[in-house]
Amino acid sequence: MQTKESWFPKFKPYQGDLDITPVQTDEYLPAGKSIVLGLQHAFAMFGATVLAPLLMGFDPNLTIFITGIGTILFFLMTGGRLPSYLGSSFAFIGAVAAATGYAGVGANANIGLALGGTIACGIVYAIVGAIVMKTGTAWIEKLMPPIVTGAIVMIIGLNLAPVAIKSVSANQFDAWMALITIVCISVIAVFTRGMVRRLLLLLGLVSSYFIYFILTNVLGFGTAIDFSKVSEAAWFGLPTFQTPVFDATAMMLIAPVAIILIAENLGHFKAVSAMTGKNLTPYMGRGFFADGVCTSLSASVGGTGMTTYAENIGVMAVTKVYATTVFIFAGLVAILLGLSPKFGAVISTIPVALLGGASIVVFGLITVAGAKIWVDNRIDFTKNSTLLIAAVSVIMGTGNYSLQIGGFDLGGIGTATLAAILLNLFLSRGDDQEAPASINEKPESDLSSDAAIQH
Repeated sequence: MQTKESWFPKFKPYQGDLDITPVQTDEYLPAGKSIVLGLQHAFAMFGATVLAPLLMGFDPNLTIFITGIGTILFFLMTGGRLPSYLGSSFAFIGAVAAATGYAGVGANANIGLALGGTIACGIVYAIVGAIVMKTGTAWIEKLMPPIVTGAIVMIIGLNLAPVAIKSVSANQFDAWMALITIVCISVIAVFTRGMVRRLLLLLGLVSSYFIYFILTNVLGFGTAIDFSKVSEAAWFGLPTFQTPVFDATAMMLIAPVAIILIAENLGHFKAVSAMTGKNLTPYMGRGFFADGVCTSLSASVGGTGMTTYAENIGVMAVTKVYATTVFIFAGLVAILLGLSPKFGAVISTIPVALLGGASIVVFGLITVAGAKIWVDNRIDFTKNSTLLIAAVSVIMGTGNYSLQIGGFDLGGIGTATLAAILLNLFLSRGDDQEAPASINEKPESDLSSDAAIQH
């Protein structure tokens, strides 16, 4: 008789060499190392998690606080099977602007409408997650095979690339500081060992922050770091909560964002699965359900919609630490940030140029993770169908090509994701022919698998 799997895995202490062996999802590190790694994850999510609410007129401090709680709830609801940080989702920005008429400056006067719509979106998403938990992921796998999921992961990284580049393009000083940040991170990633290498993003940012401070506040180059907000901020303070308003029109505009979240998170889970070498597919339903529930809970008190964060997947890609327990500490750090305006003010002094430089590294790693899905699954690019699915969707996502369905804007990632799914359903049935070989090319049957991948 088959034994029913327990909700949580049997966690065990990590006993490998950090320079050689990855830390798997069901392993845990000592508390000290876990705290520091959790702090690094909090740094990785901070920029985007603060930016998203600002673009929608939400309270960033409240959002940081709620994402910390949401991340811990996500750990509990997924049984610690999926290493993820739940941050504020950019997928809601277009829909929220359409539903509330927000112009992008100051507080959103109609935030209640956005919250009601986001709650509806979370409920729809949670229902899909419950269905996947009951029926399995076969139908999602059919809709999104490796050629599609690899493209989606690449699209996420490439679509975010202009945001990172724009943030460091204000002037040449910022551009050079972004490059210095990349160099600091790269040096730590390549020329250090052990725990120091695992903290490459955190230590890279600290190093570049020190350099930036010397160049600006001491030597007078660029824009000096302003510490006035730090001295003015209180040490402790509760964030301001908001009340949702349930309006049918706003709910209809925002609820379909669930489609984008499903595609986005499927790509994230696939990327993590590829990185860890573990089959996380059986737990995707839990992930969808948990993200949907946390999105609704967040909006019920004034927070943004949530999604698993690509930034933190990038951190895992470079640190090779996939322990889900680390995200408990990341969540606790975020809660402290949300409850301490002074600590939040300190973090907010990190110059945009430095965050932009770190984002270039992280978004690039996400893009490469998408390519790794193709390589690991030996995608056959001698077929015209796979070539077109990848080519069209990746360019759509990179160029932020966006379609509107009624009053709903799919956005660049949503449109490219939909294109990849539909092209796969249509083209994969009609092109089973091998791509024409060149005159000097050997037949495919004579090629090794590695050579076929390279081709």
